[in-house]
Amino acid sequence: MTLYDWPRAAAFGRVIPKNKIYEHAGANTALKDLFVRDVDRIVWSHKLSPETLRLAASKKVPEIQVFRFVVRTATLDRDVLRAIDKAIPFPLIFELVHSGRVKMAAAYKRRSEADSARWVVGDYFEGDWQPEEASRAPLPVALNMGTLYEQLLAPLVEGQTARLVSGMGEAPQAPLSPAASEPPLSLEERIAQAEAIKTQAREVERIKARLGREKQFNKRVAINAELRAAKQELERLKAGNPAAAHANPAEVDTGSASGFAQSSNNTND
Repeated sequence: MTLYDWPRAAAFGRVIPKNKIYEHAGANTALKDLFVRDVDRIVWSHKLSPETLRLAASKKVPEIQVFRFVVRTATLDRDVLRAIDKAIPFPLIFELVHSGRVKMAAAYKRRSEADSARWVVGDYFEGDWQPEEASRAPLPVALNMGTLYEQLLAPLVEGQTARLVSGMGEAPQAPLSPAASEPPLSLEERIAQAEAIKTQAREVERIKARLGREKQFNKRVAINAELRAAKQELERLKAGNPAAAHANPAEVDTGSASGFAQSSNNTND
């Protein structure tokens, strides 16, 4: 999974106190406890904008913010990331750093069609852990901020889906790739398809568990038939057919980014 060499012109490098996150995200006690337990430091590392990249804004993506989390656990609760997404009214890319390793994470984030003051945040996709000293690639070539955002997210979506399928012991396939005669899927369609694959994979595992518990022969025959049908549906989704089911992302009220720009360089629990 690619790590990116964020442009120097886009560097921001501001350490964000945790209490600022609590304030802007409306954090409850449980969320604060997650930050205290799992997060060592939060750095607003880069601002990818028309001014810093000389790249035109798009209607959906005016800017992209990059946050770097130094964390105390390799399995950070995604509610922590969602709190930042709730606090910052722009699409975000996260870099998670733990024990000399780093990986990217992000959720697809867009303005609500019903209320432009609200943002819709989907499920999170993560890359593989890599050594912190791993080489980094330049940003992908893009026409505007919107296409850049799509190109940053697409590998996370595809990579996480591939790991999910591989973890089930299924034969590896190239996920989310339409047939050559079909038009390429949009990012929204890729994400909906990835979510459908994840949901169907869970259904396959659920049926397998039922089969393992069942002792009666006749019921095992019926469950086996159900399992075959579920696996066939999973194969259909993996083959690249857009899923009828769509993710149900949450809409969140986002705070003003300006409040963080004044933050000091000391973190507070």
